[in-house]
Amino acid sequence: MDNYDPNNIQSNSPQLEAPMSLGDWLITLVILMIPCVNIIMLFVWAFSSSTPITKRNFCRAELIVMAVVLVLYLIIVLIFGAAIGASMGSYGGYY
Repeated sequence: MDNYDPNNIQSNSPQLEAPMSLGDWLITLVILMIPCVNIIMLFVWAFSSSTPITKRNFCRAELIVMAVVLVLYLIIVLIFGAAIGASMGSYGGYY
């Protein structure tokens, strides 16, 4: 380590990017309020290599949360739908 120079350290880590500004986040959130466009843009931003890392991670997390909520919603609808269907079926045919 005779040639150690702390000012000339080469690292394999990627360069840090500038954080997104408040205006960028506001525009992002306004776009995500538009129905149907929000889902499309979440996929575009989540899997685009040109999207800033913070926005990409936010969109991936949002897609995961949306998937979990959708699965829970489907389970609840199936359980209550089956219960309602079973209770309605017992009254059929007895006029």
